Amino acid sequence: MVDPTDVRLSVRRQCELLGLPRSSWYYELGGETMANLALMRSIDEQYLKTPFFGSRRMAIELEINRKHAQRLMRVMGLEAIYPRPRTTQRDLQHRIYPYLLRNVVIERPDHVWSTDITYVPLATGYVYLTAVIDWFSRRVLSWRLSNSLEGRFCLEALDEALGNGRPEIFNTDQGSQFTSLAFTGRLEQCGVAVSMDGRGRALDNVFVERLWRSVKYENVYLCDYETPRAAERGLAAYFRFYNELRPHQSLAYRTPAEAYGCGAENKQNFRR
Repeated sequence: MVDPTDVRLSVRRQCELLGLPRSSWYYELGGETMANLALMRSIDEQYLKTPFFGSRRMAIELEINRKHAQRLMRVMGLEAIYPRPRTTQRDLQHRIYPYLLRNVVIERPDHVWSTDITYVPLATGYVYLTAVIDWFSRRVLSWRLSNSLEGRFCLEALDEALGNGRPEIFNTDQGSQFTSLAFTGRLEQCGVAVSMDGRGRALDNVFVERLWRSVKYENVYLCDYETPRAAERGLAAYFRFYNELRPHQSLAYRTPAEAYGCGAENKQNFRR
């Protein structure tokens, strides 16, 4: 148990000894009613099936008020996916980078990495999940949970991934967490080319979207986590399974770790 009053060990050091990210100590559950949490779970499941549903069609599908659907989708960070003009106002300090991957063939590990954020329902609240993935191998290079959509947890995941390698290109959507100067500046300092999806173009980051579907149907919805710490422990086990034991048809039935080039030894160690 982490004790913030222990003067001998800082919270940071205690979290390191427990193998948990420091941000897990500061988790607070989202403040929604049980009825809203149930609706958010339903919206999340429907969104995976029909990401082109906006609040109007989501409200009709779930038989709720449209304004209610709009508010919950905004809390969850969801919006309908479809091509449209760039009408959203953004921070003028946040540069939008061009999409660099059109017609590019991904032929090797560490050619392209990407990241995204998704909503994770809990029994009594919710958290947000971000992950960094290698496009060639589908390997999850790092991940973090957060109780808010502030960008710090995305930077933590980025720093962990960059601590073990460098991609040639890093692709994101146009979310404020990824257009921030802190995030793009970190990539540029490492000599990484920054690529960003066209607004409303989910297929520009399709490998992360597929990852979220696998994570939710194979783990989150089945486990029905009660607390953020339970979700963190369960997702840690799932991502290890996903990387080292779960074969992908698109990878000729290799695991992501095998496709990335570190598979045989890790797979053997996992099964011990």
